Amino acid sequence: MKQQSRRSFLANSTKASIALGIGSTMIGSSLLTSCRSAKPGNNPFHTGFDQKPLPYDYKALEPYIDATTMEIHYTKHAAAYAKNLNDAAVAEGVDRSKPLENVFGQISKFSEKLRNNAGGHYNHELFWQSMRASRPDNKPEGAMLSAIEAKFNSFGNFKNVFSDAAKSRFGSGWAWLILMGDKQLIVSSTPNQDNPLMDVAGTKGIPLLGIDVWEHAYYLKYQNKRADYIDNWWNLVNWDYVTNRYETAMK
Repeated sequence: MKQQSRRSFLANSTKASIALGIGSTMIGSSLLTSCRSAKPGNNPFHTGFDQKPLPYDYKALEPYIDATTMEIHYTKHAAAYAKNLNDAAVAEGVDRSKPLENVFGQISKFSEKLRNNAGGHYNHELFWQSMRASRPDNKPEGAMLSAIEAKFNSFGNFKNVFSDAAKSRFGSGWAWLILMGDKQLIVSSTPNQDNPLMDVAGTKGIPLLGIDVWEHAYYLKYQNKRADYIDNWWNLVNWDYVTNRYETAMK
């Protein structure tokens, strides 16, 4: 009987955690407000409109992400998002002196060009920071680990839920670990270059960690084997950065 109850709990918690765009949960305005200010700064939630230097060499993430993929991804794909974002922002009167995060709450009012490129730029700026050279037994510590274990029962179960969201994302898109308005963790997924900060997102929240599952992120090394890319990517997660985002958002 106890074993059956445990299985039911795990099944229900996993289903609730995935929430792949089903339904619309509004994030608390106080949480978003605490992550914004007048100008971009050192706060992990302040993203500018220009591309920052990559925080490591192109080869730093090998063997899991090869140097050629990193160079093309950063200098071609991500650079194009930044350029097109600035072009659209100027054309549509967006105040570029304020954090890009401020735009997402009303992204539906802007053009498709601004939406796609604002999302593409923001998502990649977070993605670069969320990775580092591989470490053995790579996992979070302290409050971040405790929060994950409390929500998902174990770190291993969280990895399974997150990986399933990334692997099952139809077409191009992202999988996310986000902090909801009630300060609960949840895993979600978005299509294309959308993200959970956008007013068009099915599940809204503060992104803490995201993985790019567009083919250009992995195709040179993994071809069509998205699952292999996702499984290896866990070796690269910069849990110090993710924890900083979590602790800042929780204050």
